[in-house]
Amino acid sequence: MICGHTSKRDLLMVEKYERGGHTIGGVFSFRSAAFEFNNFQEPAVDAGIYLTRILPKNLQHFLAFWYAIIEVNKNPKLLPNITLGFRLLDNFCNGRLTYFTTMQLLTSGGFRTNNYNCDTKNSVFAIVGGLASENSIEISNIASTYKMAQLSYGSFDPVLSDKTRFPFFYRMVPNEVMQIKGVIQLLLHFSWKWVGLVAPDDHSGETFVQTLKGLLTQHNLCMAFTQSILMITSATSTDIGKEEAKMYHTFSQTKANVVVVCGDSQSLMLFTFWIDSNYQGAQMALVGKVWIMNAQWDFTAVDSQGFWSLKHFHGALAFTIHTTVVPGFQDFLKAFNPQRYHPKDAFMKEFYKKVFHCGVIYSDRTSEIRCSTEEHLESLPGAVFEMSMSGQSYSAYNAVHVIAHVLHEMHLSTSKHIKSGERGRLELRNVQQQLHHMLRNIRFNNSAGEEIFFNEHQESTTGYDIVNCYVFPNGSLIRAKIGIMDSHTPVHKKFFIKDNAITWNSWFNKTLPRSVCSESCHSGYSQRVQEGKQVCCYDCTPCPEGMISNQTDADHCDRCLDEQHANQERDQCIPKVIHFLSYAEPLGMASATCSLMLSLVTALILQIFIKHQDTPIVKANNRDITYILLVSLLFCFLCPLLFIGRPRKVTCLLRQTTFGLIFSAAVSSLLAKTITVVLAFKATQPGSNMRKWLRKRVANSIVLFCFLGQFVICIVWLGANPPFPILDMHSESGQIIVQCDEGSVAMFYCVLSYMGLLAIISFLVAFLARNLPDSFNEAKFITFSMLVFCSVWVCFVPTYLSTKGKYMVAVEIFSILASAADLLGCIFFPKCYIVILKPNRQSTQLSEIQNATEKIAFYSETDLAEKGGDPV
Repeated sequence: MICGHTSKRDLLMVEKYERGGHTIGGVFSFRSAAFEFNNFQEPAVDAGIYLTRILPKNLQHFLAFWYAIIEVNKNPKLLPNITLGFRLLDNFCNGRLTYFTTMQLLTSGGFRTNNYNCDTKNSVFAIVGGLASENSIEISNIASTYKMAQLSYGSFDPVLSDKTRFPFFYRMVPNEVMQIKGVIQLLLHFSWKWVGLVAPDDHSGETFVQTLKGLLTQHNLCMAFTQSILMITSATSTDIGKEEAKMYHTFSQTKANVVVVCGDSQSLMLFTFWIDSNYQGAQMALVGKVWIMNAQWDFTAVDSQGFWSLKHFHGALAFTIHTTVVPGFQDFLKAFNPQRYHPKDAFMKEFYKKVFHCGVIYSDRTSEIRCSTEEHLESLPGAVFEMSMSGQSYSAYNAVHVIAHVLHEMHLSTSKHIKSGERGRLELRNVQQQLHHMLRNIRFNNSAGEEIFFNEHQESTTGYDIVNCYVFPNGSLIRAKIGIMDSHTPVHKKFFIKDNAITWNSWFNKTLPRSVCSESCHSGYSQRVQEGKQVCCYDCTPCPEGMISNQTDADHCDRCLDEQHANQERDQCIPKVIHFLSYAEPLGMASATCSLMLSLVTALILQIFIKHQDTPIVKANNRDITYILLVSLLFCFLCPLLFIGRPRKVTCLLRQTTFGLIFSAAVSSLLAKTITVVLAFKATQPGSNMRKWLRKRVANSIVLFCFLGQFVICIVWLGANPPFPILDMHSESGQIIVQCDEGSVAMFYCVLSYMGLLAIISFLVAFLARNLPDSFNEAKFITFSMLVFCSVWVCFVPTYLSTKGKYMVAVEIFSILASAADLLGCIFFPKCYIVILKPNRQSTQLSEIQNATEKIAFYSETDLAEKGGDPV
């Protein structure tokens, strides 16, 4: 039925309505058309048409809308005694025609009588539509003038959230930003970092591109290319040809295997047209591509029985408006056929002609469809018409129920009904005033059991479904739900996808598709961005020493804790080995063994000297000094035991100080012995003044004085900055060196320097006495021993400084044992040889010594024998 006069132009404006107590307007997109708008002086409907095409799948949007009205009218608990009617117009997916269509929807005077309503009893008080964002904006520009509520069932453009510009616009689908966030989550889930983007060349496409680019940057993802699709309503053949060449070049050159596609069904038509018209080239360019489609791009809006095929999109992933099974809707579709429902229906006429090829008989101003009763919707392929309710259809269905529930609430709050024309206009104004307040706060459960309400931006919060598209060889299509993107669920459940439910295209050979600019960096490597390129294009560099990366594509390496170190692969931190010179290891065991054996040898020599203390050679060498020297050497050999084992506070305090004091005592004893030997022969000369220095206490005083000097240094060291144990975690990779910090390095070298000073003095004195009688070799032995002693400790310093850890300790132990063994061997081994093996040689050596001592005793002021002393 058509209100007002009709003409040839009316055939373009397909209209359908049913009367009711309240009339809901509808602007749907059943056909697409391209118009040539030459000027602005004639209506859009008078413009020339050069392309028109029916969209079979879009019929379901209307059928869901219609089914919802039938369901409301049959529900005795919802709007009792009141029926809903509707008035429907087709906007041909065109913005200018949408503007014109909306004007016609609000009037009833025909094409030339805008803003005039000849049927006030069936005035539209709310509009459901449109599908594309561009069309919804045009509807809102008109509807807002009348403060009329508009409920869109398929518009995603974020600009529609501007309530200053669109105060009466209500979105039955979620905001597009939520969908774009879902795309980002999908890319992150599959580690797709290098993606392409195809979007229409309009405001909606530009908004999608800019929003997606920002989120890609935030998550270190990159856009490989951006390809525009010319709008089919404005493209010329020349433009399409240029765009085809550009698309082929883009897809054939890119390394991106994942392509995000934004757009509506009209964009899909041009894109699939390019694929099919360049079949061989397009097929080669699209091999290995995974398509991620947005919810606006409905696959099934393309007629597979026409010129275009969807087989290239097999395995694609798509976001769809959330939908669920509505009880009774499929039965409603199954029972639908041209004989049962309005054979003269203008909407159904072209649909059945297109999909079932039914004959059409024209008679004057009417037409009649001649079809049988066998044309059922369920027999159509999925790419033409789906029996399951789509997201857009579900949104249109919910839009009707929202309006019905709002009207129901309004009728509960007032008992007034529209009965007369003047009063009807007043009531309609009251309806408009109450409608918006209640729409913003409406909340109810639909027949499918889902809660329907708007958020603060007047947008639905139903969320998105993620589907996997499976295209059969015969062109039929199945969309399997594999995940969700829901704003209602907790944060960790907002995005969910079942990987094992996905069917990929056959060219992936059962492997997960990859889309990266650079191959992944394995554990132990980090990314280094290539100069002048995006962050997704990088080189893999090994982690530096002491740092690890334990994940793929790490953007940096992490340093291990001080007590840990990186393993050889540098992908995990492992505990460092505690490192010190222990008794259990060969080096420590050998050092301890040498220390004990040499100390036993020293003890044995001391015992020999005590046993043979009355022999001339023992008596001739000042037994007290000899005993002091042997005891000092005994402790020198035991001193390394303080250096073996884990350093403790006590051992750190005793190590260097004990070593310094004991060696100072030993070298002081040698110095006293050397001086005594020299004086013994110098004092025998007639008129010598050195006899007074030959007293026994003089030698003891030398030992005591020299020892006290070292003792004072050690006391100052321990009092000012004593040694302490530390854990050195950085000197050696993979090891924690337990060692003694000397506290004051300067004091440590003072101890060594003082000991070296005593050794040098002793060496010089012994060197001056090297020409004593050959039968007495004491000075020569001391000279040689001091030479070796000094050599050992001179070599010790650079070697000590160039080593670390337990080897530093081993160097000091070796130096202690070597220098002590040198003293023991050079001074006492020859004497032990004479005492034990050659006792008869003592008399020869003793004669000269006795002559010297007798002269000393003769010239001495006090006889040493009377004081119980021994000869020198």
